[in-house]
Amino acid sequence: MMAALQSLLRWAFLRAEALFNRAFGDRLNPYYHLGAISFFLFWIIAGTGLYLFAFFDTSVTGAYRSMEALTHGQWYAGGVLRSLHRYASDAMVVTMVIHMLRYFAFNRLRGFRWFSWVTGVSLIWLVYVAGANGYMLPWDQLAQFVTTASFEWLDWLPMFGGTLSRNFLYVTSVSDRLFSLLVFIHIGVPLLVLLLMWIHVQRVPKASTQPPRPIALAVLGMLVVLSLVLPVMSQGGPARLDVVPSALHLDWFLLGLYPLAYIASPGTMWALVVGASALLLVLPWVPWRRASGASPTMQLTVHPGPRQVSIRRGETILEAGLRAEVPLAFDCRSGGCGLCLCTVLNGHVDHGAYQPAVLTDAMRARGQALMCCAVPLDDVEVEVEALTTVAAEHNEFSAEVVAMDRLSADVMRVTLRPPDGRRIDFQAGQYLNVVLDDGQKRAFSFANPPHDNALIELHVRLIPGGRFTTQVFTTMKPGDTLRLEGPLGRFTLHAGERPILFIAGATGFAPIKSIVEDAFHRGVQRPMALYWGVRQASDLYLLALAEAWQREHANFQVIPVMSEGAAGDGWTGRRGLVHEAMLIDHPDLSGFEVYACGSVKMVETAVPAFLAQGLGEAFCFSDAFTPSGAGSSKTG
Repeated sequence: MMAALQSLLRWAFLRAEALFNRAFGDRLNPYYHLGAISFFLFWIIAGTGLYLFAFFDTSVTGAYRSMEALTHGQWYAGGVLRSLHRYASDAMVVTMVIHMLRYFAFNRLRGFRWFSWVTGVSLIWLVYVAGANGYMLPWDQLAQFVTTASFEWLDWLPMFGGTLSRNFLYVTSVSDRLFSLLVFIHIGVPLLVLLLMWIHVQRVPKASTQPPRPIALAVLGMLVVLSLVLPVMSQGGPARLDVVPSALHLDWFLLGLYPLAYIASPGTMWALVVGASALLLVLPWVPWRRASGASPTMQLTVHPGPRQVSIRRGETILEAGLRAEVPLAFDCRSGGCGLCLCTVLNGHVDHGAYQPAVLTDAMRARGQALMCCAVPLDDVEVEVEALTTVAAEHNEFSAEVVAMDRLSADVMRVTLRPPDGRRIDFQAGQYLNVVLDDGQKRAFSFANPPHDNALIELHVRLIPGGRFTTQVFTTMKPGDTLRLEGPLGRFTLHAGERPILFIAGATGFAPIKSIVEDAFHRGVQRPMALYWGVRQASDLYLLALAEAWQREHANFQVIPVMSEGAAGDGWTGRRGLVHEAMLIDHPDLSGFEVYACGSVKMVETAVPAFLAQGLGEAFCFSDAFTPSGAGSSKTG
């Protein structure tokens, strides 16, 4: 039963994550940042709560009045922050529950992971307690209902025996003591939540507690808009203990259990809550499926190096490597981005659950695996090409802008000089990161070939709203200095005899330029054809250079393709989608190698079409990028 439920949930998560990957890209998929989003929501709750507390009157007579003054007297601040406080609390419950369900679906709760699971279950209940307690403070009729129901429920326990209701909830006994107690709880429980959140991530190597900035801004923006459109208001006027509230609108995210207080007995409620909690807490030790055949103690050997690491049963290659401080590349940690690809040289692994688009059957047949999902079943030896990439991330340097040439209305060629005559060793097709002042990164491919590396050539396309690209086109000038790191990436020309087809979208031409010029320099004689797809003819910013290659090299051909425009616009070349033009010219791709570089949408549309037309998966190489304005780090 449990195994079947896990399988169903895993199926649902993988398909939802694939959909979000197509919409936002794997780097900005919120499913891969649920824990970090929960941390971010906590800080929103804490910040708004501090402001509200500064104006809150902690007395029976002043509580409701002060909340109304906040909500209506300063709606532009206190009213918005009250709503933001409530909606962020709801959102935190949602992200934490989805986070827990995801870890259950992928069976990430057994063995050494029991600690994170148990603390996570405890965290969810603490958040519920803090949320329900928060609803008591405004002292409106909803607060009266929540307080009365909570104290009556607690009074069922022998340790209280009715004293809570007797001392706090009769008209004659309600006093400022009640609010002293409620405020104490509402400060103390969140502090305990923060402490437990910190403890929760201690056994997760390289755990991230902050989501990518675009996700954080999107979450904050969504909550602010919701607060303005549907502001939170007090319900039913001030609390009156001599009158039973009749019509209330509950927050079902935080108060979903409360209606049961009047449907079932308090004893039944306790049985339900305690039973569900106990079940969740013991799940890591419930044997609902046959145990893995993995040995309890294994060795992981990582090349190049080699580095030897002890690995625990159920631990992924990535977890073991990060725990031993091996500089492994990773991002989503969920089998969605492919950054942690490795080759299994010896031993056996359980590949786990992942997105098929990033680990194809052909790749598995070649012995490749995703380190974030692959669990060793015995001693395993792996080769990690990205180790050199990770080392390059620490290879940070400065470079001076020596020239800026506008190649088209929205493409700028930026030429950089590394310091002290240094030459950057890279492979054609690789890229480097531009590191911004706040640590954010924007990636651009080397457009110059490796043999001509005294300077660095980048092609920067202006993205509306793009932070760095706007700077390039408005304020950057020769003499400015940029922080860079690299080289990075594996979009490089592979050795072989097959004819080569390049497909470039817009500034996807940059890495292709580097590869082609390097191939000419090395005397590569394989036939090469470049299909360059753009929206308008003006986007073919270096077409004259590509046509010169065609004249000078018998093994090279360039085919520009324009997707927009209409008859009579003067364009005499090919029209339509660039990958469709290539498929028309080459209906059988079984004997070719294809290199595609462009937007995520272009690559994800083109690659399946190529494979359907005979291209072998082992001979299809791609590098996708999205606009920097959308928060991506790869901009071509």
